[in-house]
Amino acid sequence: MGAPVPVSVVALDPVLEAGIRATLLVRPELTVCEPADARVAVLTVDRLGPAELDTVRATRTQPHRPAVVLVAGALASGDVLHALAAGARGLLLRREADASRLAHAVLAAARDDCTLPPGLLEELLDQPEAPVRGSGGWSAGMLSERERSVLRLVADGHETAEIAQRLAYSPRTVTTVVHDITQRFRLRNRAHAVAYALRAGLL
Repeated sequence: MGAPVPVSVVALDPVLEAGIRATLLVRPELTVCEPADARVAVLTVDRLGPAELDTVRATRTQPHRPAVVLVAGALASGDVLHALAAGARGLLLRREADASRLAHAVLAAARDDCTLPPGLLEELLDQPEAPVRGSGGWSAGMLSERERSVLRLVADGHETAEIAQRLAYSPRTVTTVVHDITQRFRLRNRAHAVAYALRAGLL
């Protein structure tokens, strides 16, 4: 096993912060550190409002650009899409954030993967479609079969290494395919790409 992934914890409530720290510390693959040293930042909030989204954005724009995993007490309609658009790499409801799930989300974020519990992904897919920035949206450049294959496996919850193994690609190829899709359609991350592709009927 490699060096533990350095993780910082941010919460307005010191009791919540202590709880998240304690949950992370039971996992040997993670180490809790100061924000300036973190590869992943876990942000714990009660609800997701403008101030919390600003915190996600501010965290992502720090010089070392840590990935952000958001743990929320509750999520209202539309919060999932807003969180992803702000740059979150993973979302968990606080009631579901046990040591195993939290570690899974943090490790995925450290690998530049994006994780959403199935219920939250369904909520994202149910949102009214927002226009994709740029001139043409999906119709301007349809997905290739390779891109569809990768996105189907992303939609099924597989991470980069698993997708590479299933499709006999290198992990770098999978990462490149996802990056190309998100750049072409100006999307934030892979979960955002899956949502738009499904709503556009391309998967």
